[in-house]
Amino acid sequence: MIDKTDKLYDLYQFFTSDNKDYLKNLAVDNVIFGYHEKELKVLLVNNPYTEPWMLPGGYIKKTEDVETAASRVALQRTGLRDLFLKQFKVFSTPGRNKDSHFTPALLSELTGKKIDKNHWLFDQIATVGFYTLVEFSKVDVDGSTHDEKVKWFDINHLPSLLHDHNKIIKEALQALRHHIYHYPIGYELLPEKFTLPDIRILYQTILGKEMDDRNFARKLTSLGIIEKLEEIKHTRGHRSPYLYSFNKEMYNQALDHGVFFS
Repeated sequence: MIDKTDKLYDLYQFFTSDNKDYLKNLAVDNVIFGYHEKELKVLLVNNPYTEPWMLPGGYIKKTEDVETAASRVALQRTGLRDLFLKQFKVFSTPGRNKDSHFTPALLSELTGKKIDKNHWLFDQIATVGFYTLVEFSKVDVDGSTHDEKVKWFDINHLPSLLHDHNKIIKEALQALRHHIYHYPIGYELLPEKFTLPDIRILYQTILGKEMDDRNFARKLTSLGIIEKLEEIKHTRGHRSPYLYSFNKEMYNQALDHGVFFS
């Protein structure tokens, strides 16, 4: 039986509760994207009671809507508030949450309580998929709780994942690629100051294809979404490029009304 002083105790208390405070049969899973060294990253979690890595997710409290639940999950994993958050799909394939590792027998052993297959945790559960965009450097992956491991992975080199989480990530990437033509997504993924090549390479990394350098830069600057600064980035062996930053007011307008970058 797990010791009450263990960090996992409160988590197992939740698992063995009668679920009075949470909606049954519905959860959220959050694909948290970051960008680092020209790679699109996904934040994944590994709990001590499951073998595969998984997406940050959780159940929905009866006092909150799904967007609030997804924001809570993002805050718990990143420590950041007011992030770019988009709902993109509901995943409800029968049997999607079956896990050969996490069983009633295991939960009974860990908690010291008799848990059978009819426990609410083993019911069919649909999940609402969200994706969130964060600046990689602002996330403290060492700030995990419940003895969990939290780690960034290159989206092209993912580990074995729980349930249908690989499918959820693929769908999230498709949604991100669609939205990137209509929203100035780079604001959440880049540092405060960046060069035009920096933002172009970010978009190319997400889209997986080349973009027209001149047209892309002209579109961003003509809309006033990014502004040229009187600063340069010093580089060796090349002409030092000017730095740019996002105009937050114009960025917010673009989020509200949409833009078209194609």
